[in-house]
Amino acid sequence: MSDLTHTARRTVLAAGAAAVAGGALTACGGGDGGSAPQGEQAATPPASAPAAADPAAGSAQVIAKAADVPVGGGKILKEEKIVVTQPTAGSFRCFTAVCPHQGCLVTKVGNGTIDCACHNSEFNATDGARIKGPATKGLAEKKIKVAADGNITLA
Repeated sequence: MSDLTHTARRTVLAAGAAAVAGGALTACGGGDGGSAPQGEQAATPPASAPAAADPAAGSAQVIAKAADVPVGGGKILKEEKIVVTQPTAGSFRCFTAVCPHQGCLVTKVGNGTIDCACHNSEFNATDGARIKGPATKGLAEKKIKVAADGNITLA
């Protein structure tokens, strides 16, 4: 084939690819927002949105009820991968439930400790600090708010 034929073929292929890409971008763009997938994407808040929500407006996501978190113990929220503790009456704390050793979820809260059964690491239920390993660091703290009605939300 001649150079002219190769050039023409490349031009046609490039134009076709650009048209397909342009059509795909148009389908993903703002459009009229009438279709469900576009509306769902636009309406889906980022993962950090519940933490930024205004609890006074009632829009913050309740993660636990104070009454469900025993004094001296805690509640592991597996889906949220957090653990809420109440080391002393009326004092609530929250930490990641992911053990920093190998990523297992902690399995038990009681007697002032948060325990990971995977490799027997223990953490302080008051501040998340490492008590014994193999974990080499403590659990990261998460900020929470406890409302007058006992609802606990991420802050």
